[in-house]
Amino acid sequence: MRVPLSWLREYVDLPAGQTGRDVQARLIDAGLEVETVEQHGAGLKGPLVVGEVLAIEELTGFRKPIRYCQVDVGGANGTGEPQNIVCGARNFQVGDSVVVVLPGAVLPGDFAIAARKTYGKVSEGMICSAAELGMSEDHAGIIVLPPGHRPGTDAIALLELADEVLDIAVTPDRGYCLSLRGVARETATAYGVPLRDPALLDVAPPNAHGHPVEVADQAGCDRFTARTVTGLDPLAQSPVWLTRRLQKAGMRPVSLAVDITNYVMLELGQPLHAYDRARLDGPIGVRRAAPGEKLTTLDGVRRTLDPEDLVITDRRGPIGLAGVMGGAETEITGAAAGGEPGEPGEAGAPGEETGGTTEVVVEAAHFDPVTVARTARRHRLSSEASRRFERGVDPEAAAAAAQRAVDLLVLLAGGSAGAGVTEVAVAAAPRTLTIPADHPDRVAGVGYGRATVVRRLQDVGCEVTGQDELTVTPPSWRPDLTDPNDLAEEVIRLEGYGNLPSTLPRPPAGRGLTGRQRLHRRVGRALAGAGCTEVLSYPFLGEAALDQLGLDADDPRRSLVRLVNPLADTEPALRTTLLPGLLAALRRNHGRGEHDLALFETGLVFRPAGAGRPGARLPVDRRPTDEELAALTGALPEQPRHAAAVFCGLRRPGGWWGEGQPVSWADAVEAGRRTAREAGIEPVVRQARYAPWHPGRCAALYTAVDGEERLLGHAGELHPRVVKALGLPERTCALELDLDLLERAGGGLPQAPGISAFPVATQDVALVVDASVPAAEVTAALRSGAGDLLESLRLFDVFTGEQLGAGRRSLAYALRFRAPDRTLTAEEITAARDGAVAAAAERTGAVLRGG
Repeated sequence: MRVPLSWLREYVDLPAGQTGRDVQARLIDAGLEVETVEQHGAGLKGPLVVGEVLAIEELTGFRKPIRYCQVDVGGANGTGEPQNIVCGARNFQVGDSVVVVLPGAVLPGDFAIAARKTYGKVSEGMICSAAELGMSEDHAGIIVLPPGHRPGTDAIALLELADEVLDIAVTPDRGYCLSLRGVARETATAYGVPLRDPALLDVAPPNAHGHPVEVADQAGCDRFTARTVTGLDPLAQSPVWLTRRLQKAGMRPVSLAVDITNYVMLELGQPLHAYDRARLDGPIGVRRAAPGEKLTTLDGVRRTLDPEDLVITDRRGPIGLAGVMGGAETEITGAAAGGEPGEPGEAGAPGEETGGTTEVVVEAAHFDPVTVARTARRHRLSSEASRRFERGVDPEAAAAAAQRAVDLLVLLAGGSAGAGVTEVAVAAAPRTLTIPADHPDRVAGVGYGRATVVRRLQDVGCEVTGQDELTVTPPSWRPDLTDPNDLAEEVIRLEGYGNLPSTLPRPPAGRGLTGRQRLHRRVGRALAGAGCTEVLSYPFLGEAALDQLGLDADDPRRSLVRLVNPLADTEPALRTTLLPGLLAALRRNHGRGEHDLALFETGLVFRPAGAGRPGARLPVDRRPTDEELAALTGALPEQPRHAAAVFCGLRRPGGWWGEGQPVSWADAVEAGRRTAREAGIEPVVRQARYAPWHPGRCAALYTAVDGEERLLGHAGELHPRVVKALGLPERTCALELDLDLLERAGGGLPQAPGISAFPVATQDVALVVDASVPAAEVTAALRSGAGDLLESLRLFDVFTGEQLGAGRRSLAYALRFRAPDRTLTAEEITAARDGAVAAAAERTGAVLRGG
C-alpha cells in the first residue's frame, strides 16, 4: 500500500515538522512494515508553470514530425510575452493547457533547462511529459491538463510534485491498512491525535426505489448496496488532484468513473464497481455459477466458470466475478469507460447510439473472503479488489463508500444522485470476546494495568466493558481479532515492542538427549572422524533412480510413499534408501574436480507399511483425543533412520612416501563396523548378494536383536552396471545401515577399554583353511576360544601358494593377551592360545600352519 503523506494529512493533524521518515518510524513501532519512504520532487526547481498553447507551426524536413509552438505562460517569464518552444509530441492542440518548464529550472535527475537552438529554432524551455516530471513512466505524450487553469499558475503545487510516499507491506492480518482510512487510524493512534474518519458521511437510508438486487447466496455475499447516478457528462475528465493521488498511490488514471471508484477504494478500503445502467438487463443478482457458464471479463479473456465461483448476474447470466473483476457486457463506455477497481480499465469508444455512459449503477458489496480468494487463484486473476476482500473488508463501510462515490460523480461529472437506495444485508450478531484484564500483562511479562489495556483496545476501535473480566467487541474493520491473544498483541504493539524487557527463556529441566539421539550423534562424529564429510540430500526420488540402482521389481525398496503435490514430477515419492541422494552428491562433486571423496548422511527413509489417510482432520479448538492421535499416527508411513556412506578415489593419497592407496570394498565394510561399534556391538560380517552392490564384493552385517539374528545393512563395492548408469567413478563403494535396529541391538553407550598396568603377551598364529571359509568366521572362532584374557585380535597377513595346496589359504593373526590384575604366566598364555586354535579348528576346519 502506497500512502502519499499529503493525502494522509487530510485525516490526521501531524505535529509540525514531521517528515515521512518520522511517520515511518512511528508506524514501524506500531507493528506496520513500512519498507521505504519515496521522496517525490527531490531536486525539482522551478519555474514550472501552466501554459496555454496559442499557435502551432509544423516543421518539415526532419526525420520525425516537429512542432514549433507559441505558449502563453502568463507573467512567469517576466515579460508576459508568449514562450516559443520546440516539441515533438502530437497529443495536444491549440487551446490546450500544458505544463511548461522555463529556462533556469531543474528537473528530476539534475536535468537543467536552458534556451537552446534545435531544429533551426530557439526553444525557450520545454513542454513536459509525465515521465520527465517523475510522475509516471508514461513517455507517450506530454501532459494535457483539464481546462480551467490560468496560464502562469505554479505547476509544482498544482500537480503536487513535492511529496513523500510511504510504501507499506501490509500483512494478511491487517487488511484494513490497504486504505488511507486504516493507515490514518494507525497514524493517529501512534501520535495520540484525533482521526478524521472519511467514512463518517451522511448516508441516504435504504428504500424500495433503488435498482433491484437479488442475493441468492447470502453466505457468499452478506451485504450489497446499489446506488444510481444519472445525467453524467460522458466527456467529463478527472481533475488533476484526483489523478495525482492515484498516481502517487501506484494506480494509472483511466477515466473519471473508474478513477472515482479506485479513489474511494484507496480512501475507505471498500472495492466498488460501476455498471452502465443502460446495459444492465433486469435486477442485479448474486449466486454461484452454474456448470459450464462462461464470462468475458474486463481484461478481454473468455473464462469458463466453476460452480464454486460467486458471480454477479442479470437476466442474461453472469456479468462479473464477485470481488475479482467485472464483465465486459456492462462496462462503461465513452470518456467514463473503465474496469474493475484497481485494474487498468480499457476506455471503450463512445457508444454509437448513446455517445457514452450517462447513467451508472454503483455496487458496494461485502463478499466472503475465502470464496473470493479461491476464485482469484482458480482463474489466476488477482486484482486490487480481490486483495482487499481476501484480507477482510469492513462490511459497515459499504454504504459510506457508495455514498462517497455518488457524491464525487455528482460533483465531478455533473450527475444527479438517484433517490433510490438499495441495501441487502444479512443480520449478524456482534462478535464478542472475553479476556482477563491482566491477560496482556501475563503474555508480555509487563504490568500494563487495566486502564492501559482498556485504552489501547479502545484505540483499536473495540468496545470494552467489565472490570477484572473484560468483554470486548472488536470493530467491524478488524475481522482478524478472534482470540484473546489477538487482543493482547494489540495492546503490546501499541505500547511498543521496544518497551518489552529482554528476558531469557527458562525451559524446564529435561532429561537430555534420548538414547536414539546420542547414538545418531556418535555415529556422525565417528564417520566424520574417519574422514567422511556429512551431506544432506533431498528426501525425494522417482522410479528412474531405483532403475539405475538395478533393483528387482519385487524389491521392498520399490514400494514408495507418493506425494500428492510433489516439488518435481520426476521425484514424486519419498526415499526408501539414502543411496540415490548420496551418490548424486558424489557424482556432482566428482564432476567439479574432487576425485577423492568420502561422504555420509544420516536420515529418515519411508516405508509405506501402515501409510494411508487419517479418518478425520484433527480439531484446532481442543486437544485431540488419544484415539484421534492414534488414528493419525497409524496413517503415517514407517520412518526408520538410516546411516549411509559412499567412497571413491584414494583412501590415502600418494606422495614421496609411496603410491596412494585406493578405496576398496573393505573400507566400506570397516566403516560399517565402526558405525556398529558406536552402539557397543561387533557385527557379524558375511558375504552377500544384494543390489546395488557387486555380487562378489558385497558384505552383509548382522547382529543379535532380542535373541534373534537380524540384518543391519550392507557394505561393499557397487555393481559396474550401477556405476555406469549413474556416471560414477570406477570402484565406487557404499554402505547403508539401519540405525534404529542398531540402537535396539546395542547395549547403550560403548564401554571404554580397561587399562592394565601389567605387561602384554603377544602370540602369532597362522591357520590354513579352505579358501571358501570367510576370515570373519575364523576371527569369531579364535575370539570365542581365547577367553577373557584376549585383549585384541588382528588379521595381519593372507597367503596363498602351491605349498598350501589348491583351494587353501593361510590366515595369520596377532593375538594380544593381558590380565587386569597380574602378569600372565607362560602356561596361561599357551592355554589361551591353544584354546583359540582349537575353537577355530572345530568350527572352521582350520589347521595350524607348520603344525
